[in-house]
Amino acid sequence: MSSFAPPSKKAKRSHSNGAAAKSDGDFFPGADPFGFPTISRHWDDGSNSMENAKRRLRAAFEFFEKLGVKYYTFHDRDIAPEGDDLKETNANLDQLTDLALELQQKTGVKLLWATCNLFSNPRYMNGAATNPDAHAFAHAAAQVKKGLEIAKKLGAENFVFWGGREGYHTLLNTDVRRELDHMGSFFQMVVDYKKKIEFEGQLLIEPKPKEPTKHQYDYDAQTVIAFLKTYGLENDFKLNIEPNHTTLAGHSYEHDVVVASKFGFLGSIDSNTGSPDLGWDTDQFPMDIKNCTLVMKAIIEQGGLALGGLNFDCKIRRESTDLEDMFIAHIGAMDSFARGLKNAAKLIEDGTLDALVRERYSSFDKGIGAKIEKGSASLEELEDYILEHGEPKMISGKQEKYEAIVNFFV
Repeated sequence: MSSFAPPSKKAKRSHSNGAAAKSDGDFFPGADPFGFPTISRHWDDGSNSMENAKRRLRAAFEFFEKLGVKYYTFHDRDIAPEGDDLKETNANLDQLTDLALELQQKTGVKLLWATCNLFSNPRYMNGAATNPDAHAFAHAAAQVKKGLEIAKKLGAENFVFWGGREGYHTLLNTDVRRELDHMGSFFQMVVDYKKKIEFEGQLLIEPKPKEPTKHQYDYDAQTVIAFLKTYGLENDFKLNIEPNHTTLAGHSYEHDVVVASKFGFLGSIDSNTGSPDLGWDTDQFPMDIKNCTLVMKAIIEQGGLALGGLNFDCKIRRESTDLEDMFIAHIGAMDSFARGLKNAAKLIEDGTLDALVRERYSSFDKGIGAKIEKGSASLEELEDYILEHGEPKMISGKQEKYEAIVNFFV
């Protein structure tokens, strides 16, 4: 998994800065629900030992250096194996994060974000923050406490939450209101502890509509924004958008990026793509230049991603078994977004597309439209307006023209 930090006139970091992650994205063994692993690496003996974890971490940083990226990301259970109990697990994390800190200092590679895996262990089969068992909820809280501590230790710029098991398979055994209330309380505890330990990173929530849960509570950007506002968390969290999840929710690739940005909630991006025709999460590397262009346009228009970046939370295909395929995939994805950045900058500089959008909404710039936008119009006033001016004219949306303009720059 790699990250690429994007840019703009106001961005805090150059588009040449990147990050790569110590995770299954880089060390995917090629297994799937229908077949055994197809990929083996000389640095990974397949064991869950501390020695193997250290080899994998060293190999990851060598990979980051060879790619030339400046940031990386990880799940807590990717970087260190679980022990027999929480105490042993935390001790394992201490050892591996000591090594990670040493490697960060040696290479200059920084931690873009850390996160906790609150979905793989069977204890979380019914959820973590939304688990109907308070004991499981407490374990998730303890795991996140440690996660925030190691994030601070390693200087993480963000901390991500993805609720793979935060949802339901059937409403028959689910109290939706209690589960969401519990999740709201969970995140408030996170905010409180973040302040207590003075962790300065940005908190992020990553939407996804389904998989592994049939229905996830963090369905898409609008759903998460509504959740944050409902529980008074809107000033403490932003969103980490994965467009592959966006298409699973039935939206276009860039939809959640644009929605989150327009409402001030876009914090970072996991830039995976997928195959919308399949209906499940394929975590492919982004190679579609048009998609990359539209995402970069949104990033430039909001002035960059501040503490965030473009993270390639992707897997090479099961059939891509050569070592060089790891490099080709990451470099190709970064090049796609670099080209998308150039395209987006030209599209914005040209101004034709944005001018057409402004013209489309120009009736709200003055007169009755301006009163509507300001919230000073009434139903009675609008009725009088229609009685005086009659039926509105049909105005073409000119979708094909907009698409042709974008194609000119792609």
